[in-house]
Amino acid sequence: MAIITEEEPDQEPITTNNPSKPPPPKPAKESHKPTTSQSSSSSSTTAPNPFTFWFYFTISVSLTTLLFISLSSLSPQKDPKAWFLSLPTSLRHHYSMGRTVKVQTAPNQPSIEVFTLQNGPLKSDNVLIVHGLGCSSYTFRHLVNSLGQKGVHVVAIDLPGSGFSDKSEVVVEEYVVGGFGKLKEIYSEIKEKGLFWGFDQLVEQGYVNYEDNEVRVSKREVVKPIELGPEEMGRVLGQVIDSMGLAPVDLVLHDSALGLGANWVYENWGSVRSVTLLDPTLRETALPLWVLGLPVVREVALGFGFMFSRVLGRFCLNSVGGFDVEEHRILLKGRDGRKSVVGMGKKMNYSLDLGEWRNLNGVKDLPLQVILSKEWREEGGWVANALPRATFVTHSGGRWPQEDKADEVAESIYRFVSSFPKTTKQVEEEPIPEHARKMFDEAKGSDHHHQHHGGHGHDHHDGHGHVHAPGYVDAYGLGQGWGS
Repeated sequence: MAIITEEEPDQEPITTNNPSKPPPPKPAKESHKPTTSQSSSSSSTTAPNPFTFWFYFTISVSLTTLLFISLSSLSPQKDPKAWFLSLPTSLRHHYSMGRTVKVQTAPNQPSIEVFTLQNGPLKSDNVLIVHGLGCSSYTFRHLVNSLGQKGVHVVAIDLPGSGFSDKSEVVVEEYVVGGFGKLKEIYSEIKEKGLFWGFDQLVEQGYVNYEDNEVRVSKREVVKPIELGPEEMGRVLGQVIDSMGLAPVDLVLHDSALGLGANWVYENWGSVRSVTLLDPTLRETALPLWVLGLPVVREVALGFGFMFSRVLGRFCLNSVGGFDVEEHRILLKGRDGRKSVVGMGKKMNYSLDLGEWRNLNGVKDLPLQVILSKEWREEGGWVANALPRATFVTHSGGRWPQEDKADEVAESIYRFVSSFPKTTKQVEEEPIPEHARKMFDEAKGSDHHHQHHGGHGHDHHDGHGHVHAPGYVDAYGLGQGWGS
């Protein structure tokens, strides 16, 4: 009986060991994968790479940063006189109302010119206003006028690096000459001693023996922004007070000026009659320094008036309307002012213990008043805890004094300083020299400020009749606010 078997289709045929006959080809298998898996595999191959977005984003930010830095570095730097002549009329008028004082921050160092604005009778008690980082005496001009009208002799200064004070200084630094600099010096020496000297050196020795030592140190003059710490700033305050005869002075320290002047108050408490802290801070300045320090952010904030207005409205003012935003932006941006402010902010004494400072000998006996903005009052609560024996007053303005709130702040300062016994020091008013009086009369008859402001550049050569002397007021500004 024969048995017939059927081969299943999936089984491969049995091959013999016949080398001459190749094995039959395998049948192509049909794919039985579902359609959904096919679509998912195809979609996975076309899915975008998440790192692609961050790559292009990083490249875009880097190029934007490089563009802003390049534009800022390529912008033309005006000399002081050209910079002054390009200022708005309001700033040139502000400068004409002030005068400058020369101070020294260290022995054997060049002097620095500090701009001062004053008002009120000289025989009255003296109030000195020291602004915080980021603003200037221009911010306090309405406060100065209001106090002067109340019979107080008030002086507001521009700290070095701010306003119309010097913002840069020439520094002599040493550096090691190498590479291209060494070749340049070899060329200079050959030029000085003659070409044949260099030729003889090459013939005799095979090289130019211009110096035995391989390391050569040279000196050069570099212009750097002024960056003063609390110690140097204390010297500035002391010299301004001494040269202008303000002691005993009622000191008004605004914002970060507390950290810059607290140590000077402790060391010179005998020259201080009272201290008023106006929206003080030891933590973060009213105008955040990161706005002025971060690349791109600083270019945008200082490069566009509407952006700077937003910054002031967010951090410094409760209302920007009526505030001279453009003038403050120009003063902060011009002549490396931004770099000076950022540099001094890094050197500020953030570790000052306000309660410990208040209990120091001499300081604990000084009358102390704290004026806080109502919006800043909650954040400034730490001041109340550290100074429980101080007099506290609030005002409705922002952390920078505003035009419409100047009288309110001036009234609080006036009440405080007028509550003390009058000083017995008698001061004779300085007569205005004849040449300055003549220029003042000519300026009064002028219809436009340009006729008498042409020489009000930072060099102070023309139009002021300045007599520069270290430590003394060296300018008779046209139209200065002497009261009687």
